[in-house]
Amino acid sequence: MALEAHGATRKPPGPDDAEHVRGNVLVSIGALLLGLLLAALDQTIVSTALPTIVSDLGGLEHLSWVVTAYLLASTAATPLWGKLGDQYGRKKLFQTAIVIFLIGSALCGMARNMPELIGFRALQGLGGGGLMVLSTAIVGDIVPPRERGRYQGLFGAVFGATSVLGPLLGGVFTEHLSWRWVFYVNLPVGVVALAVIATALHIPRRAARHVIDYLGTFLIAAVATCLVLVASLGGTTWGWGSARIVGLAVLGVVLAVAFVAVERGAAEPVLPLKLFRIRTFTLAAVISFVVGFAMFGAMTYLPTFLQVVHGVSPTISGVYMLPMVFGLLLSSTVSGQIVSRTGRWKVFPIAGTGVTTIGLLLLHRLDEDSPTAEMSVYFFVFGLGLGLVMQVLVLIVQNAVSYEDLGVATSGATFFRSIGASFGVAVFGSVFASRLADNLAAAFRGARLPGRLTVAALESDARGIAALPPVLRRAALHAYASSITEVFLYAAPVALLGFVLAWFLKEDRLRGSVTAPDVSETIAPNPVERSSYDEVCRALSLLGTREGRREVYREITERAGYDLLPGTSWLLLRMRRYGSVEPGMLAERTSLPLRVILEAARQAEVRGLAVRAGPDLSLTDAGVVVAERLARAREESLAELLGDWWGPSRPTDLDRLVRELTDELCGSERERPHNGSVAKVS
Repeated sequence: MALEAHGATRKPPGPDDAEHVRGNVLVSIGALLLGLLLAALDQTIVSTALPTIVSDLGGLEHLSWVVTAYLLASTAATPLWGKLGDQYGRKKLFQTAIVIFLIGSALCGMARNMPELIGFRALQGLGGGGLMVLSTAIVGDIVPPRERGRYQGLFGAVFGATSVLGPLLGGVFTEHLSWRWVFYVNLPVGVVALAVIATALHIPRRAARHVIDYLGTFLIAAVATCLVLVASLGGTTWGWGSARIVGLAVLGVVLAVAFVAVERGAAEPVLPLKLFRIRTFTLAAVISFVVGFAMFGAMTYLPTFLQVVHGVSPTISGVYMLPMVFGLLLSSTVSGQIVSRTGRWKVFPIAGTGVTTIGLLLLHRLDEDSPTAEMSVYFFVFGLGLGLVMQVLVLIVQNAVSYEDLGVATSGATFFRSIGASFGVAVFGSVFASRLADNLAAAFRGARLPGRLTVAALESDARGIAALPPVLRRAALHAYASSITEVFLYAAPVALLGFVLAWFLKEDRLRGSVTAPDVSETIAPNPVERSSYDEVCRALSLLGTREGRREVYREITERAGYDLLPGTSWLLLRMRRYGSVEPGMLAERTSLPLRVILEAARQAEVRGLAVRAGPDLSLTDAGVVVAERLARAREESLAELLGDWWGPSRPTDLDRLVRELTDELCGSERERPHNGSVAKVS
């Protein structure tokens, strides 16, 4: 029952799914990538446009809500899109998500004031959450497990590319067209994606019933909204002791208690409370919150610092942000690979949170006179720290839970990062607005401002600084610089808390199947929503790559105690499965080079393990014995990768996945050596 509750037993695609897309896979994947591109790009493209947006629409104190509204809406909607897609079909839901996203984008482009923009950003986030969840889920519907690793790389590349290109494109559109084109650019891309999906994407209908936790989803979104409102409005719009702030705080606590009560009785809880009994999950969730807090708070306000204080254009501010993005991508990739190969991971969350704390303190040192080289180094250090910890947090959570909780644990950890991002942007905005008012008032105390310019006007629109005489202009720039950089000083203790908590993580031995998570699980701000089956499939699909298969056959040959070439072991197991093989035909139908196949065939014949009858090779009695031993070694190797997930009471979907991957390691049905082959039990 628990397995069904957490989506762990969703029926995996198998040979009975006749409608499984084959010929249109690349076209369909292209359309999915376009949909994902829309959502991923919109998380980064807005940052460099924000200073211009708030100058046009007014209300610099509400800048944070342009980001927070999108984050909160996409976070709240993510689990619903995943479950509804399982239940009613992902194609229609994906098309619906695109339409909602495009409507939100068009309305954002037409917004006349900040409240309208904030509301339309929430609508856009609602669709964006669906695009993120459903695009990756549909890949599992149209691509067999063996090939998913290849396509996951493409999806990761989209996230990596948008991290780099987003700030640049936002600057280009803002500077050369209008900030409104930051949103309008989504429309033609979305229309193309809709058209391709409608004509080319065919998904087998496979309904899975869910008891959707609507109340739990609403309550946790309401709790997060109350907390963010308190953080963003307290001390600025309303005083900390005001009835409204106190009321919001009390309402948040009441809603949190109600959420706990609802989740205890929910059939499919949006966030199972039992996960918090696992110390590693709880600590990782808090550290994820800290990382989201620091990362998106900084990414939101650094472009304002660059454009207002240093006077660079929106486009150039995107260029200035690149060292941070490169540092993040570099350390994220390297740390994930090192952990996957060594199995040692504890040093990375400790080092990552420590370096992030140092990065925030360095950012606090910046002012209006800081040279470009200094800023670039500080940005790089900050990104380096974030990347060191982001990959590993998802990995250690997946390693700490049972198979049935794998999917919800992954989504839970990424959920807290998303809430941290929302909270961070709101807190950064509150501190910035509060300090800016004080600093500008102090800078212009006793001074006469030209024309109708007032301190309040400078708070709402930084473009007024250009009208100030040189002496006052420098004072205004210093007020802006210190207001933004003080935010980083306030954030440093939060990152330091993550550093302290990281020391309490227990370094359990990694399961072999727990590999570096894909970029969508580490860089994207909104949570991942995938079943336990999908998560294991994602990890084990790496075995299906050419490099992965070579390593698998090297290991099972060694485990079986033979000194055969990896290709020879592969060939023997194919003969065991299909009865015989034709090396020449095999080279045409598989990705292995002819040279490798011929070397393997020659060794099998020389060792007396195979005999030739015309062009075909088949096993000898000695070859049968060797192939059986290799088959047992292969099963043991896969079981070892899964660790304690592969127990006597393992679920049927996991059993089927391993059996399917075991067969596919020999080659898929369409790669059969020739039509006359007689399949044997594998």
